[in-house]
Amino acid sequence: MKKAGILNRHLAGALAELGHGDGVLVCDAGMPIPSGPRVVDLAFRAGVPSFAEVLDGLLDELVVEGATAAEEVRGANAEAAALLDGYFPGLGLVPHERLKELSAGARLVVRTGEARPYANVLLRCGVFF
Repeated sequence: MKKAGILNRHLAGALAELGHGDGVLVCDAGMPIPSGPRVVDLAFRAGVPSFAEVLDGLLDELVVEGATAAEEVRGANAEAAALLDGYFPGLGLVPHERLKELSAGARLVVRTGEARPYANVLLRCGVFF
């Protein structure tokens, strides 16, 4: 059994298949899930696992060259906004409806148990070399 990193076999496998430019939507429990992308639903109960925990674990595994979030996060969820600003100084902001449209093009959706609004981010994968 794997003893470090991401243990969820569905998530570990999906991450291994990602390539340069692929999109990964990390979303709260209330975000509409687009049809098309592979979905790994980690939600166990409200707040578990948190958006911060999942994002932190994913960023240990991924190279990210860009990120986009809903501009509404700034007014509605200060904790998520601060987290995203800390991880992504060049964070792109779009209206929430536009983020939902963009998420349809993601290759992978990772659903967290987060139960606060706008705890969502669309990551664009980079390369490690």
